[in-house]
Amino acid sequence: MIKKKFWKLEYSITFFVILGIIMLVIPFKFENYLQAALITNWNDRYNKVAYMFTVINAQTDDEILKSFADADSPEQREKLLLQLVKPYLRICSTEKFPKHYKPKFMNGSRVHSNDYYWFNDLYFADNGMQIVGIKDIVTHENNSPWFMMMFDINGVLPPNTWGKDIFGIYIFDEGKIKPFGYGKSMNDLAENCSENGSGIECSYFYRIGGEFND
Repeated sequence: MIKKKFWKLEYSITFFVILGIIMLVIPFKFENYLQAALITNWNDRYNKVAYMFTVINAQTDDEILKSFADADSPEQREKLLLQLVKPYLRICSTEKFPKHYKPKFMNGSRVHSNDYYWFNDLYFADNGMQIVGIKDIVTHENNSPWFMMMFDINGVLPPNTWGKDIFGIYIFDEGKIKPFGYGKSMNDLAENCSENGSGIECSYFYRIGGEFND
């Protein structure tokens, strides 16, 4: 009788230990699966945006180029670019954007309005499934990007974090694009794309086969 009770106690302890391990492992496995899916979606989105700008550039005429040149402010240039990409990305510019949307860097710090990677105007895209931001870069020097765009590829759903579900591109003359972090070394990219970095350069890191830290 004592042996039977001892066996039941031992069995119960083993069961709860295994259950505890499963409860610890499953969230990490699910998080890894989710992150892998977000990275796949980012690479797919990048390819589609690159093709989009190829099409836009082929259809751009002198009148459109003159409109950009004659624009008096970054806000006007942003609106011009918005009108070009709007039908391709299915952007809704009339729906009010939620104030509770507050993006973060990968290290957990908030993106503030005075940060370089802050976007004043954000829009719902792809029938509300994604968020798109457009920002004019005032200094148009030779070989410098003209605009930046950000993509939160799962919309208002969390984590709303650069390098996890938020990624970005630079837009150059003739519609050429490059992801944030392009030109950096793999070591620098890996450092930025970690819990100690901003996550901004994950946009390029994941384009060239970098793996997320799990």
